[in-house]
Amino acid sequence: MASLLNPALTLPQDKLNPGGVLAVSTSGIPSKNFQPSSARWNHRRCLLMRAKPSVETDMLANDSVGTDDVDDKDFGVVCMHHVGILCENLERSLDFYQNILGLEINEARPHDKLPYRGAWLWVGSEMIHLMELPNPDPFTGRPEHGGRDRHTCIAIRNVSKLKAILDKAGIPYTHSRSGRPAIFTRDPDTNALEFTQVDA
Repeated sequence: MASLLNPALTLPQDKLNPGGVLAVSTSGIPSKNFQPSSARWNHRRCLLMRAKPSVETDMLANDSVGTDDVDDKDFGVVCMHHVGILCENLERSLDFYQNILGLEINEARPHDKLPYRGAWLWVGSEMIHLMELPNPDPFTGRPEHGGRDRHTCIAIRNVSKLKAILDKAGIPYTHSRSGRPAIFTRDPDTNALEFTQVDA
């Protein structure tokens, strides 16, 4: 499925900030009063560039803001960076996310600095953080349709191709109830995933 996702963009490393991340607005969004519209989602509005690993710095200490500034609610939201997904068995989850969905591991992310096992997977230019931790959610009694449960939505280019991949693997899915080109499925830990088709 890697071919279904938008390719990551790359820029010269000297254009990146100290955290190794560059946010780029490509559609002239008004900076302060932007409100997402109900119109078709434009995946080009916010792109997070892949970067070389960088040393973590204490950004809070370096960028302190006075209490008089907190009335202004614009604190610089750029885009979604990653989604954390709990799993019972990391290898089983990696088999699903890598071998079925075609996602690739981001080797630059720190796997050994956390007190639990995990992996970071690229989803376009954002990531999923798989975390091998106890899951408080029940495995049974969840809605059959993932759209009626907490879910992570991934934009792809071709829902029909993904349906064929899931059919071949014997993984069930449901169609979006709204009639959009989107499907819902669940990973081995019953985490709901939505895949919605967007223009390339």
